[in-house]
Amino acid sequence: MRQLQSAGRTLVMGIVNVTPDSFSDGGDFLSAEAAIARGRQLLAEGADLIDVGGESTRPGAARVPVQEELRRVLPVIAELVAAGAAVSIDTTRAEVAKASVAAGAELVNDVSGGLADPAMLDVVAELGVGYVAMHWRGHSDVMQQLTHYDDVVRDVAAELAQRRDAALAAGIAPDRLVLDPGLGFAKTPDANWTLLARLEELAALGQPLLIGASRKRFLGELLDGREPRQRDDASVALTALCAERGVWGVRTHTVRAHADAVAVVARLAQERRGGVQ
Repeated sequence: MRQLQSAGRTLVMGIVNVTPDSFSDGGDFLSAEAAIARGRQLLAEGADLIDVGGESTRPGAARVPVQEELRRVLPVIAELVAAGAAVSIDTTRAEVAKASVAAGAELVNDVSGGLADPAMLDVVAELGVGYVAMHWRGHSDVMQQLTHYDDVVRDVAAELAQRRDAALAAGIAPDRLVLDPGLGFAKTPDANWTLLARLEELAALGQPLLIGASRKRFLGELLDGREPRQRDDASVALTALCAERGVWGVRTHTVRAHADAVAVVARLAQERRGGVQ
């Protein structure tokens, strides 16, 4: 993943949803031109990665045909790579992952952790790219029925450990594997807060962590029902807290404020280590 493994700070992953139905920005960037322009904007604002997705994973979302997913994402990936962006592909399909890497993507962000497509882990291992395995219990149309846990952190950690082990067994290199607890995916609002409060138990799995909290429903509930775009300040606050705790990356709909928050945390960490050398 080029320089991204040695950035020395939390990475900011900017979201480009090339979809009509994503919960926050569905339809805003559905055309290739609009999505490319959005990706360029996020890159200019300091995004380390641009995460391109062609299928919504919001609760209740329907699946799209694979050819439609490919049609949406491939031209966007190619143009953003040509513009100098490091691009990740947000997909659960091995076919889409393979075509996206051929177009220049260098990270596969799979919200199913390899469970939705049995070919995914082998394909990623063969491609030799980075891989994000998210905690997942089912597709968007059923995930809100799968929110029971005995202890959400222990259960998520155990299920993520299974995905970690499967990825490593498939041949994905440990230094290319990132885990994501899947905030909002088969989680109640309270469960999301519990996971955030106990991130060290997830970090104990031994892999870097990606946190995707941007604009999610549990923030809206905290803020008396604010709409997704009115949750950005709270999202930035969580980025600062996650960066302070050393997470590998945060996934967000906006970039500049998150990059600023990461810079502040990194500078304070430098001072604690003895200041500027």
